[in-house]
Amino acid sequence: MTEVIIAGIGQTEVGEHWDIGLRELAFAAIQDAVKDSGGLKPQSLFVGNMLAPNLSNQAHLGALIADYAGLLGIEAVTIEAAGASGGAALRQGYLAVKSGLVDVALVVGVEKFTDKVGSGVDAALATTGDADFESVQGMTPAAQAALLMKRYMHEYDVPADGFAGFALTAHANGVANKNAMFRKAIKPETYAKAEMVSDPLNMFDMAPNADGAAAIVLTRQDLLPSNFSHPLVKVAGSASSSDTLALHDRKDMLYFDTAQISAGKAMKQVGAVLDDIDLFEYHDTFSVYAALQLEAVGFAIKGKGWRLAADGLISLGSGDPSGARRIPCATMGGMKARGFAGGASGVYQAVDAATQLQGRAEANQILNARTALIQSLGGPASTAVSHILQVV
Repeated sequence: MTEVIIAGIGQTEVGEHWDIGLRELAFAAIQDAVKDSGGLKPQSLFVGNMLAPNLSNQAHLGALIADYAGLLGIEAVTIEAAGASGGAALRQGYLAVKSGLVDVALVVGVEKFTDKVGSGVDAALATTGDADFESVQGMTPAAQAALLMKRYMHEYDVPADGFAGFALTAHANGVANKNAMFRKAIKPETYAKAEMVSDPLNMFDMAPNADGAAAIVLTRQDLLPSNFSHPLVKVAGSASSSDTLALHDRKDMLYFDTAQISAGKAMKQVGAVLDDIDLFEYHDTFSVYAALQLEAVGFAIKGKGWRLAADGLISLGSGDPSGARRIPCATMGGMKARGFAGGASGVYQAVDAATQLQGRAEANQILNARTALIQSLGGPASTAVSHILQVV
């Protein structure tokens, strides 16, 4: 079977890029990824984007970016799956190379939140929910996450500061990431004093919306240039799953079925079990989502995902004095510290994981990391896309 190799990675700093457009952001990440690959020439371009038609008044990003990147003539399409758009684009690139129909695929995720300000951003984000039954009532992703978090805290008797560990871990890991929006660690008392956004969700329980682009070049091992020097990392498993768009239509709102299904399928493809996973890049747009993913994937039992963060078991490290299982998460700051770059987020996750597996994470390096799980969510896990990355 064809092994899909990550030949090159590239990314821009996540932040407020007021003076740079979508095409320029994407091109900057593409340039770095292609250079990192040794100059491989893509045959297909898959663009992950969430809100460009709403925020930037621009659709048809495949053709736009292919043109600007000097790739006219190649296949170029946009993939949209809300917050999972980047992960879904990565899956399409993986499938293209895996099938043997494409030799070199380029995946880029890009988002520009600063093309619109104020209520316009909330209105755009609300389009990722059910327009007829959620958005029309004024439901935003943040309000929905707050309701979910409140229900979780009630059901499982979680204290007011129970989710603090997710923010503390992300910000501690973001310090050494030069591309992160926030590079400052926070203390528990900082979390406790944070401004409330939507009770019980405070500003540290949600990732900041930001601009950014990340790119990955995928190919087969036999097509790598002779001077390729990076440790080989492959996309070993890939799976996607969908659930109801509206949260209220589910039998159990406090269990992310798609996270369990997609991660399970991806791991089955590889023959991996949870003990094989050295790091987990979850989709921490909201702290409660991180907890629910840890539970759905199997790292924690139901109602105890928050405890992994509270007990420091998701931080960087090579073990725990108590003997408890440690699973490093958000190893380069996650979406909380790096910033939530919409449709680019899933590609950033893959870049972070590849950086770890290639041994290039510097101060954040996980010793002997060989297998990573990354998972992107669209909405409250209405879509979940999971990938297993492994050292060859």
